[in-house]
Amino acid sequence: MKFILLCKGFRGEFSTIVQSFLEDGEWKPLSIVSFSGKYDDLEPFLSQDGLRLYFASNRPSDNNSDTIHDYDIWYVERKTIRDTWSNPVNVGAPINTLQDEFYPCITLSGNMYFTGGGVGTKGKDDIFLSEWKNGKFNPPQSLDTTINSEGYEFNAFVSPDESFIIFTGYNRAGGQGSGDLYISKKRANGSWEHAKNLGTEINSKQMDYCPYVNLNTQELYFTSKRNSLGNREKEFHTIQQLLSELNSYSNGLSRLYKTSFSIK
Repeated sequence: MKFILLCKGFRGEFSTIVQSFLEDGEWKPLSIVSFSGKYDDLEPFLSQDGLRLYFASNRPSDNNSDTIHDYDIWYVERKTIRDTWSNPVNVGAPINTLQDEFYPCITLSGNMYFTGGGVGTKGKDDIFLSEWKNGKFNPPQSLDTTINSEGYEFNAFVSPDESFIIFTGYNRAGGQGSGDLYISKKRANGSWEHAKNLGTEINSKQMDYCPYVNLNTQELYFTSKRNSLGNREKEFHTIQQLLSELNSYSNGLSRLYKTSFSIK
């Protein structure tokens, strides 16, 4: 078993895709994947069969150039899970445009959901769907207003069967004050229900984003910038106490969290 995740600088100075292997119940030390480490690569998504990995990157679209690009969606692939990854391939039009595209999610049908901020949005960033038909991706469409708004919607995880979607809505009325995780279920007619906030048991007052659901273990993984620092009742007498507090898990930096989760 392999775990693929993202390693970023404290202020987003760099973004690199790394991996760890689970052997005999123990996670091995992290290593940078073969295709990453030079450009800003982020938000990896592994296909259901484990043979294709999608990600967003600002790498040059021309292999003969070193000029960074806007963020596009790329992929690498392999013949078996024991093989090495191929060179990165740009997904191309109609998904990639002159604007930025982020956070790809591929379902069992081959459909791609992603974040885009270009033509066709309802305001700011929207969640788009590009349907896979006749061996190709069709022109992306912004999801309807039960999901998207005039504000920012991004980082959508869609279940493999497309029965539900979890995404981040930014600074929405009734939210916690920043980016919150929302959920919507698909109706029998194929439309999406009005998205609901996942509540204070999951969301914090800081940014909560990048959701992923492991349906086998019924766990929700997500990234959060929640911050428990600033408790004025604490008193520091040594530099070790101060550093321990500054390096605590909930220190406002992007950290991974998980919680039990089931669809009712």
